[in-house]
Amino acid sequence: MRKRNRPLGVIAALGVAGSLALSACASGGSTGGGGGGGSEEAEIRVWLVGTDTPQEARDYLKETFEEQNEGSTLTIEEQSWTGLVDLLTTNLSGSDSPDIVEIGNTQAAAFTSSGAFMDLTEHYEELGGDDLLPGFVEAGSYDGKFYAPPLYSGSRLVFYNKAAMEDAGLAVPTTLDEYIENGEALAEANPGKSGIWWPGQDWYNALPFIWENGGEIATFEDGEWQAQFSSPESIEGLEQVQRVMQNASKAPTDANETNPQVGYCEGTALQISAPSWVKWSILAPEDAETPGCPDEEENLGVYALPGKDGGAAQVFAGGSNIAISANSQNQELALEAMKIILSDEYQTIYGENGLVPAKQSLAGTLGTDEVAQAQTEAAANARLTPASPKWADVEAAGVLTDFFVQIAEGGDVESLAAELDEQINGILNG
Repeated sequence: MRKRNRPLGVIAALGVAGSLALSACASGGSTGGGGGGGSEEAEIRVWLVGTDTPQEARDYLKETFEEQNEGSTLTIEEQSWTGLVDLLTTNLSGSDSPDIVEIGNTQAAAFTSSGAFMDLTEHYEELGGDDLLPGFVEAGSYDGKFYAPPLYSGSRLVFYNKAAMEDAGLAVPTTLDEYIENGEALAEANPGKSGIWWPGQDWYNALPFIWENGGEIATFEDGEWQAQFSSPESIEGLEQVQRVMQNASKAPTDANETNPQVGYCEGTALQISAPSWVKWSILAPEDAETPGCPDEEENLGVYALPGKDGGAAQVFAGGSNIAISANSQNQELALEAMKIILSDEYQTIYGENGLVPAKQSLAGTLGTDEVAQAQTEAAANARLTPASPKWADVEAAGVLTDFFVQIAEGGDVESLAAELDEQINGILNG
């Protein structure tokens, strides 16, 4: 049940939206549209990204599909998050397109708006309907049509070293201010160690500070996007972020947020804010590709990041959507595979492995342990990035990572935020 952390809004190539002039326009509502594949025997190719989908789920999908569609086969091809958008842009436009593809939720709009995916609007109900995670349905829809159902989700939680917290005389925080103060106190009590591990490029963990102080990332009014990092509310949150980076974290200012379990297991990171499935990275065997520290299980604590006024903070909802290529030559069979992926049986495997299932009714499959309870609490207030087809371009341009590196290095928050807003406005409205 090991999971690897990875940023869900992965870095893509600059100019994504412009390069998505795919040869296939949005297919019609029929299961045989676009590539026009029928239900004859065929090989269905499914692209899953990274290692988050458990082997049990992969086996279930392949075996069930081949049992239900005699003579046809299903092959799972694992892709990397790094460079995924470029890879999809190239492959979805060709005659040898994969049939089904996984994509990060922050990237979905770039493809739904370009005609890259098969229109699934008429299949909405049979794929889960209103039981599907609403935020991910929104991310997978465009211009009133439904293209990419949710695959799974995972809100960020705070994992902490129980012994270190107890030795410092601290309790689990109940407000965002207490979270910051605890991080500073842990760092002061443990010289050279991070009370809150926060590498400079990590912008995902900054979003709750902006949202909890009443700020926004970007808003859409009168046909135009307006970035909001320089608003008074956002500035208040960003100043808190800088305080944590400089007073509570010893992480490199130019590093990213991948593999946070490494520092935790080494004992140099006493608290990390990371997707829920990072628990399994922390508890991975010592001989795993990225070793964990399974002996630390009893000392591993977890809680939902607290909000400004208590309760759970608004955190970034990581996760993936899943879609059928508009150029698939076997759309009817691909739809059959999609039904299995969205089935209760398949989605239950995600829940039992610490990932939030695509269906709200399966939330109970997460279990009742500390992580499951914290995950349920965090998911209630989880949010997504702006639903702009060009948001992937913002991530690809590196303006967010550059901004937060400068914040971590002590740059002036207000002037840097004004520059960032200008850059984002140019991308979103370009």
